Amino acid sequence: MTARRPDLDATSLLGVRDRTIVMGVVNVTPDSFSDGGEWFEQDAAIAHGRDVLAAGADIVDVGGESTRPGAERPSVEEELRRVVPVVTALAADGAVVSVDTMRASVARAAVDAGASIVNDVSGGLADPDMVPWVAANRMPYIAMHWRGHSTGMQSRAVYDDVVEDVLRELGERRDALLEGGIDEEHLVLDPGLGFAKNSDHNWTLMAALPALHDLGQPILLGASRKTFLGRLGRDEGEPPRPAAERDVETTATSVMAAMAGLWCVRVHDVASTVRALTVVQAALEHAPDDLADDPEPDDSADPEGLHR
Repeated sequence: MTARRPDLDATSLLGVRDRTIVMGVVNVTPDSFSDGGEWFEQDAAIAHGRDVLAAGADIVDVGGESTRPGAERPSVEEELRRVVPVVTALAADGAVVSVDTMRASVARAAVDAGASIVNDVSGGLADPDMVPWVAANRMPYIAMHWRGHSTGMQSRAVYDDVVEDVLRELGERRDALLEGGIDEEHLVLDPGLGFAKNSDHNWTLMAALPALHDLGQPILLGASRKTFLGRLGRDEGEPPRPAAERDVETTATSVMAAMAGLWCVRVHDVASTVRALTVVQAALEHAPDDLADDPEPDDSADPEGLHR
């Protein structure tokens, strides 16, 4: 099995293709959908970040703004107060830290504090200063499919064909980012599950994960603990399962992402995903070479397609 490499830096991690890497979440917010502010205090957030890394995360993602549907934005000063001390401490430990922010000023401060990846759910659309700064500093950059801020994004969950529309819009954003000077080898794309998407949209995208490779960039998937997972097994009208009880379902999405060859999964419970991905890796390493070279089925052996 390919061993995890804690010595890899951000740029090296962008080049990993023999396994799906794991990004662990540290929400330094009082209103996160997933943990309800459990890690809001600075010391608690730093301790949690260290636990995430000890559980096997390749990257720790530190964010100070909740992007749950309906969330109000904190001030720049408050976001900086939340994020910078946590980034400073985790980077000093030698962690690869990404900063989850839509603001160029927060990205700058976090990078000065030791972050080495910018994870921007708006893909540069929320702050006109973001892309020029990222490009000038040649930062690794994660851009998500985004249609607007949390307060109104669900009103924009309207698609003719969600897979085609997301691929087209994210491809257009990719082209704009590259034209804006971001290095192609530094750009990661995220389909944005749950952002201006309802449950059916999310499941349709999950069923089409291999199509994301058509974008030509590494892909990050962020399905962890989202509401569409919490609705599984619940009767109509029944509230979804609480966010902290959705880790089994999250792990299943991580396995799907790995089987589809995606670059990274962003998760809250790192340990369960890391263990599940070792199973995927072991299976893939034992796959016959001819299956890896020719994944299409041999129709001559099953002309009626009965075993598909």
